[in-house]
Amino acid sequence: MPSMKIMLLLSAIVLTLYFIENTAGNPYPSIDLFGGYDILGVCLRNCAQCKKMFGSFFEGQLCADSCVKFKGKVIPDCEDLASIAPFLSTKTE
Repeated sequence: MPSMKIMLLLSAIVLTLYFIENTAGNPYPSIDLFGGYDILGVCLRNCAQCKKMFGSFFEGQLCADSCVKFKGKVIPDCEDLASIAPFLSTKTE
């Protein structure tokens, strides 16, 4: 039975060291919801795609600025009017 206690203790130590090692550089680790994709990059690419689709009716710079401001948390979808409404304009350049 003592070997079982030793194994549990060693397992706890290994797990603790693993978590300490993986969070050493970042005191607030975050969960990557996009499976390794750079969320800010996705947001900026979507802004560029919407600019290509809508041309002068889409405020691409405003969209990119909001990506940076909100750190990519709100990603525009060119096919979803609600997500791009703040960046649409009626004036042509």
